[in-house]
Amino acid sequence: MTDLLQLLQTRRSIRRYRPDPVPQDLIEQMLTAAAWAPSAHNRQPWRFVVITQAAAKHELAATLGRKLRADLDADGLSPDLIAQDADRSYQRITNAPLLILLCLSMTDMDSYSDEQRQQNEWLMAAQSTALAGQNLLLAAHSLGLGACWMCAPLFAPDAARRALHLPNDWQPQALITVGYPAETKEKTRQPLESRVLFVD
Repeated sequence: MTDLLQLLQTRRSIRRYRPDPVPQDLIEQMLTAAAWAPSAHNRQPWRFVVITQAAAKHELAATLGRKLRADLDADGLSPDLIAQDADRSYQRITNAPLLILLCLSMTDMDSYSDEQRQQNEWLMAAQSTALAGQNLLLAAHSLGLGACWMCAPLFAPDAARRALHLPNDWQPQALITVGYPAETKEKTRQPLESRVLFVD
């Protein structure tokens, strides 16, 4: 348990990586760890898109960037701030040796006639997929890799789907960048008493 707690407490969001490629066996170990996450009804609704080629990274980054620029322009941000934000996102995506797009599929989940239960079913699939993503992040850290969860595909799912030619039922949720760390991070957490309610 001590090793697990240390792993949990030392994992950080790493955004800068060495250019070294991530070996295939480590990719498979991360994906295996992700696939052993708990899931609603044990339906395992997660789907993974593994991206290592520069052309695919560029296409994804450019497509997401166009949507980001349009959204920020609609928010009224200045052209300089929009350019900075879009360039930062592009560099993070294209400079990572490995990208894993985390998606969910409702194909094997239950279907309901009423909207509320169907929404809850989708939420359970999203929660299950997030648990798989957490497993993947922890596995990356345990293997000496750095990783970072990016929410960009959640804001531009259609753009991500087009860029990567995804099946229609694959719903993009997050983009995880992975590589050997080229930076270190230190973080703290809020005290437990500010986030926990003990009920007698």
